[in-house]
Order: sequence, then structure tokens, then C-alpha cells
Amino acid sequence: MSSGFFRNAAFYLLINRFAPFLRSPQFLLISGFSAVIWVGAVFLWLPWSHQPGKVSFLNALFTSTSSVCVTGLIVVDTSTVYTTFGQVVILLLIQTGGLGVMTFAALTFQMLGRRLSLQSQMVLHDSFFQQDIGSDFRHLFFRILMTTVAIEAVGMMVIGLALFVRTGNWGQSCYSALFHSISAFCNAGFSIYKDSLVDLRDNQIILAAIMLLIIAGGLGHAVLLEFWRRLRPVWNQGHDQTPSRFWSTHARVVWRMTCCLIVIGTLGILFFGLTKDEVGWVERVSGALFQSVTARTAGFNTVNCGALPLSSLMLIIMLMFIGGSPGSCAGGIKTTSFAIWLAEMRSKLRGSQEVKILDRQVPPEILWRNTILIRLAAAWNIFGIFLLLYTETAPGVGMHDVVFEQISAFGTVGLSTGLTEKLSVVGRLWIILTMFIGRVGPLTVAMWIIPERHVMIRYPRGRIMIG
Repeated sequence: MSSGFFRNAAFYLLINRFAPFLRSPQFLLISGFSAVIWVGAVFLWLPWSHQPGKVSFLNALFTSTSSVCVTGLIVVDTSTVYTTFGQVVILLLIQTGGLGVMTFAALTFQMLGRRLSLQSQMVLHDSFFQQDIGSDFRHLFFRILMTTVAIEAVGMMVIGLALFVRTGNWGQSCYSALFHSISAFCNAGFSIYKDSLVDLRDNQIILAAIMLLIIAGGLGHAVLLEFWRRLRPVWNQGHDQTPSRFWSTHARVVWRMTCCLIVIGTLGILFFGLTKDEVGWVERVSGALFQSVTARTAGFNTVNCGALPLSSLMLIIMLMFIGGSPGSCAGGIKTTSFAIWLAEMRSKLRGSQEVKILDRQVPPEILWRNTILIRLAAAWNIFGIFLLLYTETAPGVGMHDVVFEQISAFGTVGLSTGLTEKLSVVGRLWIILTMFIGRVGPLTVAMWIIPERHVMIRYPRGRIMIG
């Protein structure tokens, strides 16, 4: 046989070996986000996107990843280094990453008259909402877009009017309101002000608008769509459309966990303390509430995080690790995963075989996925902390800075104690990878790399003592 035959045979064997990875629904999501990140990095690297000589390609890649993954960590100042064109590119990347790359892909397919494959629909089903595979995605996505545009427009008007009263500059107020409205709803945390929102902490109207946008963006598309369906009968009074009396179990868990985490975070930060700049009770309560809301995913700050007590930093780290809700712009392990973990621990301690949340049993497959998700998240962050402790040896960098930076990147939060700009090349590459993993989800990446295999062999049981 000729050598060409063996080369062709080896080629086909290689294709067949990696075909399941390329056809998997997880690959569609991962490749979509990756493509947008690289395109965004090229645009941000262009000379007219930044001040001359200020941005290397690594910094452009870092900013693009932070934008698409709606994180908010920055290695160069957005307000002074990037031009208006560069800031608009960042804003478009934030909106694309916030809505999800698969959203635009699905809309494009629908507008071209092509049907989505079942694998693509599976990704959308897991990423955004709990609908049947055969649902009309175009109508659902248009509802998502309409809801997003409506919420961002209302937020923009409120912030814009408050800024205009404050500055008197209508053009700059509108631009700033547009940027921060989209950044807040997408939970990105990017700001065109050098110190984020520190200079605006005395304006309670702007802070309230930002917090409501963050909360709305962190609830998830499934909850927003359910809220939309409940509002439609109110608007269409002439139609006989009576909404269900009860929220879905998912929505109820999301609402309760969101409220509980905000209250616990606010009280905890008030108890452990803020910085010395907050002297009055109004400033202290406002600062604690804002940091509790933004800590789980958004990344805006009205206080200097580097000056917070270590106990407050630890509480914020816990909130960042939990993150927002599924199907939203948020990262972390998600509020529902934390709720399931608490319910499972309570059931196991009581000796119960069933795990219940709000008088509903949690299916075993969800318990399994939840356990794997939390373990993968913990393993990834522990490894990342060790790596950053080894690579980041700049003067003044403590262990709390490294832990805070790692969890902030994984939770796609964007808060920092000041380590981001000091990161080494290896540290920046690791944070880029961590932001990406935090956005697409560690379980998604693991299921893509390690395909499911059904093993028919059963091994004998072994008894092992535990603590």
C-alpha cells in the first residue's frame, strides 16, 4: 500500500476521534465566545481605539475578554487610555456578552429562514431559559431583546437626568448614562470614570438606578421572561389572559436567594466595617448596600476595596463565589446552585433521602450536576490561587489580594484590591482564562473536554472511614 493511503487513513481516524468534540453543543458556546473575544481584541488593538503606545495586544485581549465575559477587570484605565471609538467597541462587546453569543446566532439563523440544530437548541435551553426544545426561539429571543432594551432605556433616562442636573452637560450625561446603563444591566462593571462610581456615591438616585439594573440583569432571562408574561395581561386588558397565580419553582428560588444574599451582605459589611471615608450612617448604609449588590457579579464600587477590612473582603469573596442566577449575565456558581447545596446539606443531616426546596423535590440529575459544578469551581479556584501566589511577587501584594482577584475573575465580578494592573504576563493570561471559564461555566467546559461514557462494569463496595 502507498504512503498516501496511510496518511488518508490517519487523517480520517483523527477526524473521527475529535468529531464528537466539534459537534458537541458545548463547543458551539465555547467557540462563539472565543471568536467574539478575539475579534474584539483586534479592534481594541487598532491605533484609533487607544492612545498611542498605551495598549499591547495582551492588554487588548485582556480587555476584550473582560468585556465579553462581562467581568470589568481592567489593566489600563478605560476613561483615559481608550478613545471614544475604543469605548464604543467595549460597550458593544459588553452587550454581546451580556445577551449571549448564542442569542445573536439563533436570531441570525431564524432571520435567514434556517432551523437551529437540536444541539444548538440544547445549549440555548441550558443557558437562558427552561422551555421545551421545540419552542419558537425567535419570539422568545425578541422578548429577551425587548425586555433588555426597555430596562436599559429606563435606566439610561434616570441616570442621564441625574447626571445632567449634576453636571449641566447634556451630551456627556447621555453618553455616560448609556454606557453605565448597559454596563450595569449586563453586570459588566466597566465605567468611564477613573475611580468607578466613587465620585458619585453621594448621588442616591444614580446609585439606586445602578443597583436596580444590576439586580434585574442578575435575575436571569428565565425569570425576566416569566415576569414579562405576567405583565402582558395587565397591558392587554381587552384580552382574556389570566396569568398563573404561582411563580415557577426556579423563579421563587431565584427571588428568595437574591433578596437574602443582598440583606445578609449589607448587614455583614455594616458589621465588619467599611473604609474611613464613610462617616455618616447614610453613607455607611448606602455603601454597604451598594457593595452587597455589586459584589455578586457587577463590579462597580463606591468604596476603595483595597482599604476595606479583611473580614469585609472575606464576605465579599463569598458573595462573588456565589454570583448571580442561571441564564443571566452573572458568573459564579449561581444562586440556585447555592440554594440546592444548602437544601442537600440540610436533608443529609436530617437523614432524609429526598432533597426538597419550597415543597418541591430536586431531581437526582440536578443534584449530581450541582455537586460536580461546585467541586469543579472549588478545584479551579484553589489551583488558581496557588498559581497566582507563585507568579505574583510584586511588592505589597498579599494573599488576600490574590484570593480576591482570583474569585473576582471567576465570578466575572470585576472588583479588585489593586492587583490587576500589577499582574505579570502569566498572571494576566491566567485571569483571562479564568474570566472565560467563569462566563461559560466550568461544567460546560468539563462536559466538552470529558465526554460522557456509559460503563457497564460494577465494582465491589469498599468501606472507608471518614471524619
